[in-house]
Amino acid sequence: MPPLLQRLKERKLIQWVIAYLAGAWFVVEATGLVVDQFTWPVLVGQVVTIFAFFGFFVVLVLAWYHGEKGRQRVSGPELLIIALLLLLSGGVLSIMGGAGESQESIGVGVRTAFEDGKPSIAVLPFVNMSDDASNEYFSDGISEELLNLLAKIPDLHVAARTSSFSFKGQGLEITEIADRLNVAHVLEGSVRKADNEVRITAQLIRAEDGFHVWSESWDRTLQDIFAIQDEIAAYVTEQLKVTLLGAAPTAEKVDPEAYALFLQARQLGRQGRAEVYERAIALYEQALAIEPEYTAAWVGLGNTYSVQAGGGLRPVDEGNRLAREVANRALSIDPGYAEAFGLLGYIADVYDNDRAAAARHLERALELDPANTAILRDAGSLASSLGRLDQAIALLEYVVARDPVNPGPHATLGVYYLFAGRLDESIASSRTALALSPGRENATMLIGWALLEKGEPEAALAAIQEEPSEFWRVAALVGAYHALGQSAESDAALAKLIEGYEQSAAVQIASILAFRGDADGAFEWLDKAVQYRDPGLSEIASYSTFANIHDDPRWLPFLESIGRSPQQLAAIKFEVRVPQ
Repeated sequence: MPPLLQRLKERKLIQWVIAYLAGAWFVVEATGLVVDQFTWPVLVGQVVTIFAFFGFFVVLVLAWYHGEKGRQRVSGPELLIIALLLLLSGGVLSIMGGAGESQESIGVGVRTAFEDGKPSIAVLPFVNMSDDASNEYFSDGISEELLNLLAKIPDLHVAARTSSFSFKGQGLEITEIADRLNVAHVLEGSVRKADNEVRITAQLIRAEDGFHVWSESWDRTLQDIFAIQDEIAAYVTEQLKVTLLGAAPTAEKVDPEAYALFLQARQLGRQGRAEVYERAIALYEQALAIEPEYTAAWVGLGNTYSVQAGGGLRPVDEGNRLAREVANRALSIDPGYAEAFGLLGYIADVYDNDRAAAARHLERALELDPANTAILRDAGSLASSLGRLDQAIALLEYVVARDPVNPGPHATLGVYYLFAGRLDESIASSRTALALSPGRENATMLIGWALLEKGEPEAALAAIQEEPSEFWRVAALVGAYHALGQSAESDAALAKLIEGYEQSAAVQIASILAFRGDADGAFEWLDKAVQYRDPGLSEIASYSTFANIHDDPRWLPFLESIGRSPQQLAAIKFEVRVPQ
């Protein structure tokens, strides 16, 4: 080593290295400042760093061979050192390339997830820059309307609202959000509203490198709000080079005051609290008093009635009657309004028990709006109730791809996987739902039940005991204790379930009795389910827990009595496909 160090000193190699590292550091740091200042692509800094890295080894070689005018030959140990340095440079460069590849995957991910290679985008909630914090409903509403407008373009994949809006207030980097939503571009912006004046700023960002592809600002009055939305949508389609197969979609033009009332009503209705639904209804009615032909407000009103009926906040018959009336009112204004058909399909499926009508309505809704994730979820539910689990799973897998951080579709997909006997996939989907929404009801129960069907009752019991919902926990404990041979505990859980949930859980009670091998008890409770109009009957064709009574001579006649025999379900035409 001492002779080698002496040679390095003679050839001034150490001095060259120090000088080069100082100069390279200055160049890389200066480039980083320029890139940040002018929002250049990150790739610029990466390229400069790579060249600086290569340059280091070039300097080593030049300094060695030109030192002392190349008078001395390179010995074997010295050649080995140079070779090791070059190998090290290749390894470091490979690591850098891997990092670059991982950055690249942010933009490429959607091209692998959506095999058709269509452009993709997420619309984040625009920031409320108004002095009045209560105007947040307006900035959120503008964002959602833009999202809905872009989602009407067949050649563009748009992340669903629930996922896009879930990052609100989290302060995450655009690249991270895009990676989790599996999109290549992000649209963000801000809204400042003061009386009748509005200022909107929007910017389109390429997720791969954070580069601002396009940005624009508008200072207009509220009367121009719909024109602004159309302009933003047009700019996005132009920048992403989206092919329009027909006329560009445009926002529905209504009275600005009615529009603001509609946005407020929709925001309130999403809070999921009983006390706000009446306030939302009042706001919808005010909007419709100003703009009687406002189809979106009619459907919003109908959805609120339906939610009230489903949650016991309005008589079931009354709520569904009102929802049907306003959906038909919307269609009398606009016969091509997809969400009105979607609402009618939901009512026909869940309330009327009319699968044929539900199929017609949902088919028409998806003809008009094939990528609407809410309608696709209803279509998946209908497919499952018809026993067409492959179709239901395909539809929900698409919804999950479009709405990846919404726990609801993951949980629903977990149910369908369970029905189909795809137990590991069911557990994985339920765990994803639980990770996205810790403490979510039903998720640990589904995990436990899948473990039961896998023949792992001890693990199933442990999972079920973590279920936060008493109803789902007690219902699943009946089966877990039975599988473990603990009859007394199973009977006690069943008695508790019947005492607390007789009318709302008749189908679940029947299915658990069937699972325990009590056919007589199962049919007794199935009759009660019909009497109580238990909505759980809609999925009875897919319940794996009824397998023990499928050979009972009473099973097929019962299914026929409620219109759910295999022949009756097969006769229902329902042809919907995963969007292309």
